[in-house]
Amino acid sequence: MVRLEELEDEHFVSKPETTGDGALLADDDEDYTDTDSSISDDDLETSTHPDESLLDRLTALRDIIPPKTRARISSATSTVYSAANSTVTYGGKGLWVIATSILLLGIPYALALGEEQQYVEEERQRGMMEQGAQGMIQPGQGEAKPAL
Repeated sequence: MVRLEELEDEHFVSKPETTGDGALLADDDEDYTDTDSSISDDDLETSTHPDESLLDRLTALRDIIPPKTRARISSATSTVYSAANSTVTYGGKGLWVIATSILLLGIPYALALGEEQQYVEEERQRGMMEQGAQGMIQPGQGEAKPAL
């Protein structure tokens, strides 16, 4: 988690100089021209807070985004999540209906079609056998002629 530390300027810690009757002395222009910071870049290293995680840092950055923008982002995210959730839910239900319909209607139909083809094949073979038997009987009768 990000911790804020208040650093007091040395100039403001010390009491201002006053005159004998308690009036403050006039301010110098030096107060307004001093822009040097007493904080060095070495103090800002991440090693000073090793227990701070990336999630903690990202959570702390939340305050940078204005509340109105955060509300819009949250609303858009929840809308996208809701749409994706309903799409997956109804898509899964639709796939379940299709799969069970194929199992309950398609498989028995395929088995019945296979049996029908088997019956047709058996009838065709019987027909060929009958034709073959008739062909064997007829040439034998035609060759035998009575003697004169």
